[in-house]
Amino acid sequence: MHAAFIDANPALRAIAERLGPTVPGLTLSFGHPGILPAALPEALAGAGIAVIDHTAFPIEIARRCTGLTDVVFLGTGARSYMDPEALAGIGVAVHIIKGYGDTAVAECAIGLLFAAARGFAAMDRGMRAGQWLRTEGSQLGGKTLGLVGFGGIAAETARMALGLGMQVLAWNRTPKAHPGVEFVPIGRLLGESDAVSMHLLLNDETRGFLSRERIAAMRRGALLVNTARGALVDEAAMIEALASGQLGHAALDVFEVEPLPAGHVLTTLPNVTLSAHSGFRTPEANQRLIEAAFDHCRRIVGKTPT
Repeated sequence: MHAAFIDANPALRAIAERLGPTVPGLTLSFGHPGILPAALPEALAGAGIAVIDHTAFPIEIARRCTGLTDVVFLGTGARSYMDPEALAGIGVAVHIIKGYGDTAVAECAIGLLFAAARGFAAMDRGMRAGQWLRTEGSQLGGKTLGLVGFGGIAAETARMALGLGMQVLAWNRTPKAHPGVEFVPIGRLLGESDAVSMHLLLNDETRGFLSRERIAAMRRGALLVNTARGALVDEAAMIEALASGQLGHAALDVFEVEPLPAGHVLTTLPNVTLSAHSGFRTPEANQRLIEAAFDHCRRIVGKTPT
């Protein structure tokens, strides 16, 4: 069976080229990371498996990819790029990968939290412009961090935050327990947290979860960190809250539209730190990610249940 890794960046391609030959019966080809959806039918010609990093795969494009039976999406957020149910309806199964980057993303969340609390990005910009911009930061030790959603990444974030001496609250859609973490109703979490970090999967129920009303219920001046999905947050309400001071700072690795368009209002706000959806990109996480992708390919080629 042939697999086409349609949008392989150099780091992921190097790992895939090394691991691909270890899958019996699999041949592999590569596209480029900037590929557009319109080019996918040609890139997937003759392929039974599409390996997709973060490229949109609309159903109308998928219908033109004859012979395709499986999509291996490199991550958990496939719904941000394709409609798994619609693909299943035309005989294409979507496989996702969990857990490969929990530590990497948690480290990103904590790094963004520090950036938000201490104003590093603003000082960096000021010094590059010739200004000695000293800012008053916020100490994280003794503060309260609220985790919205509690999977593997949030558990790692909690471990790191507890190590910093923070109090950790969490809310999850289903009951959970974790050492050192107090699980509370969402209203209490928003009202008592000095910083809130988003860790929900994106689906129809969670889209816009951090609504205008919930942002208004947050402690005034609180910090917001989002390494999950941009659409979990009402972006317009977040921008208004940043301008009014209801939110003290937003540190964001994810956005409603990616790449973030040039000149977007978020790029003009001084109390925003921006990261290009790179929280999961480390050599260690990349290795685990591609290993898991080829585990999927091995099962698909072997016709065993996934």
